[in-house]
Amino acid sequence: MRAVLCAPQRVLQLTLAIIKPDAVAHPLILEAVHKTILSKRFLIVRSKDLVWSRQDSQQFYQEHSGRFFYQRLVEFMASGPMRAYILAHEEAIPLWRSLMGPTKVFRAQHTAPESIRGAYGLTDTRNTVHGSDSAASASREMAFFFPEFSEREWYQHEEPQLRGGPVCYDTKAAVHRVPRDGWTPEAD
Repeated sequence: MRAVLCAPQRVLQLTLAIIKPDAVAHPLILEAVHKTILSKRFLIVRSKDLVWSRQDSQQFYQEHSGRFFYQRLVEFMASGPMRAYILAHEEAIPLWRSLMGPTKVFRAQHTAPESIRGAYGLTDTRNTVHGSDSAASASREMAFFFPEFSEREWYQHEEPQLRGGPVCYDTKAAVHRVPRDGWTPEAD
């Protein structure tokens, strides 16, 4: 995709988005979710494909330990590849949560059928995507998935450039960038 985006005017907000193993296992669903992210004008700040160990899954979901769904969730999230994104948008957290739809797939299918979970979710565990529910959660979750990422440095150096635009999607790096240093969308 070589679209040049007009730069937003307000400070960008960051959120974590995960495409879960049930969706990554189906390339057409993975591509559809990725295209949704781009079409809703999110900036992809970081992106990586990964596979969790059971211990990674237990650590990430430890706040749910002891709840009836915990073991099922831990096992599922360690069952195969997933894709993690750091997304930026003026209203990244509420917009991504709205696009995801309700956690419970039955509810999503009936109240938000155009949402990602309404369209692609299978069960309440295999519900296609995850997203941070607050700025504090986003910071904690981004640090878990992207330990090399400094939110503070991003806001100091990258955010003003991305907000100031123009911004293009770099298909090779799978992130949005400001054209410079010999890179242009045509170089892809």
